Amino acid sequence: MPGWIEIIIRSVVFLIALFALSKGLGKKKLSHLTAFQYMLTIVIGGIVALSVVNPAAPVAYGLIALAIWFLIPFAAEFIALKSKRFRDVTKGKGTVLIQNGKIMEDNLKKERITTDDLLGQLRNNNVFTAADVEFAVMEANGDVNVLPKKENQPVTPKMLGTKVSPSKEPQTVIMDGKMLLEPLANASLNTKWLETELEKMNVSIENVFLGQVDSDGQLTVDLFDDKLTVPSPTEKPLLLATMKKCQADLEMFALETENEEAKALYQKNSERLQQAIDKLTPYVN
Repeated sequence: MPGWIEIIIRSVVFLIALFALSKGLGKKKLSHLTAFQYMLTIVIGGIVALSVVNPAAPVAYGLIALAIWFLIPFAAEFIALKSKRFRDVTKGKGTVLIQNGKIMEDNLKKERITTDDLLGQLRNNNVFTAADVEFAVMEANGDVNVLPKKENQPVTPKMLGTKVSPSKEPQTVIMDGKMLLEPLANASLNTKWLETELEKMNVSIENVFLGQVDSDGQLTVDLFDDKLTVPSPTEKPLLLATMKKCQADLEMFALETENEEAKALYQKNSERLQQAIDKLTPYVN
C-alpha cells in the first residue's frame, strides 16, 4: 500500500477516535482546562501525531495508548465528582485576591500575579478601581470573578422596588428562511399565527434570516437584506395606550353627565381601570 494512502487511513481512524474521546470527556473550553487536562491534550496530540506519520507503529498500539490516556482522566473526573478532597488536589481551589476591599498581596505572590495582571482582570469585569471591589477570587481555571461593593453595584428593579415582567427563553421560530415547528409549539403558537404576523409586517418567510418570539408572544425578525427595516412590535404599547384612552373617556363621561348614579358608576370604573393600568404598566414597558 502506498505510504500516502496509509497516512490518510491512519488520519481518519485517529480522527474518529479523537472525536469519540472528546465526547466522552465532556464540554469544556480550552481556557477552562486545568493543568492536568491541558497536559492530557498535549500528550494525546503527540500520540496521534506519532501514530499517523510513523508507518512502523501499529495502529492498534496508538489506539491502546489513546484508550489509556482517556480512561485515567475519565476515572479521575469520576472520583472528583465524589470526593471534595480529591477534587481540590487535581483541579485546585479558588484563591482570594481581594477581600473586604483589601488586596491580598501574599496570595498574588502565591499565584504569581502582578499588579498589572490584577488590574487587567478587574477591567475585564468592568471595574477600574481596586477600592471599588468588595471581593475578588481567582478560580481554579484562572478566571477572576469580582463582586463590587454594594454602592458600586448596578441598580436593579428589585432595589428600586419595581416589579418587572418575568421573562422566558425566546423561541427561534424562523431560521434561514425556514419555519421551525418545534420552537413554535414550545411557545404555544401555530403556523397560522406566524403567517399572520408576517403578513402584518409585509414580509415573506423566505426573506427572513432569523425570527424569534419572546415570552410575551411578540415576533421580531431579521431579514437577509440588511438595507430593509421592519417596524418594531407595537402590541404592548398599543394595549397600554388603549387602556389609558378608555380610562380618560370614563373620567370625561363622569364630568359631563348630570346623573349622579351614572357619574358614580363612571368614576368607580375609571378608578378600577387606573388600578389595572398601574399593575400592568411594568409588564408592557
